[in-house]
Amino acid sequence: MKLNYNIMSKLLQVLTTFLFLGILFTGNTQGYYPMGSRAQSLGNASNTLEDVWAYHHNPAALTGVKKLAVGISYENRFLLKELQSQGVAVALPLKKGVISFGGQRFGYRNFLSFKTGLGYSLKLSELLSAGVQLNYAGIRLPDAYGSHGTVTAELGLLAKVNDKWKLGFSVFNIGRNKLSDYQEDRYTTVMRLGTAYKISSKVLFVAEAEKNVDYPLRGKVGIEYAVVSNFFIRGGFATEPVEVSFGVGYQFKKFFKLDLGSCYHQILGWSPNFSFNYQLQ
Repeated sequence: MKLNYNIMSKLLQVLTTFLFLGILFTGNTQGYYPMGSRAQSLGNASNTLEDVWAYHHNPAALTGVKKLAVGISYENRFLLKELQSQGVAVALPLKKGVISFGGQRFGYRNFLSFKTGLGYSLKLSELLSAGVQLNYAGIRLPDAYGSHGTVTAELGLLAKVNDKWKLGFSVFNIGRNKLSDYQEDRYTTVMRLGTAYKISSKVLFVAEAEKNVDYPLRGKVGIEYAVVSNFFIRGGFATEPVEVSFGVGYQFKKFFKLDLGSCYHQILGWSPNFSFNYQLQ
């Protein structure tokens, strides 16, 4: 009986390992991972959002940050303690341009990916902004790859067509750096093209096409509605895989902003998240 229990325990560990590996690699966690509850509540159609979390989405959009801004973020993917994600972002405007730094961590002791980096964003004209970022990305999978780290680069562009309409484009991991020598495994490369349109003073519509070079094209849309000047409700939808998201945001004392939300996958369930932002006035 004891032998059977040990065999079943080992089998369960192996199955769990494969489950986590599948989620890690299909969930875009090899260096790229969206952060901030506002973005996640909008289906992660975040390429044009000009807040501190642009550090994780499109470095060019950081030119919209006019004062020192700091953000922290947390997500519990599918309510599993092994699939937690934490992130931080800091943006500091200079006389010319915006410098940024931050980091992200996903997983737990035996299945861990992380990224930290430094970026610079510059407004080239009234129409166009650009941003570049260098990251050190790493992954630790003791039973499969061991530990590995590399430097990746990303590039972003943001165009303000008019006061209501914006277009954004970003590329993560331009160089397709290697994850391991086994079957030429590489860190994921992600290209994103997004748009935002201010329907009215209260309603913002966002949409985005995301292409991970290893997976099908993913479409994402979201809507943000300002109930009052400092309270927002949000909803979003994404394909490949299909996820529905929603959330709320509240800004108080002009300095602080708290965002709460969750995503829902029809098979794997809920992924609650929150983020907290501070911006100097």
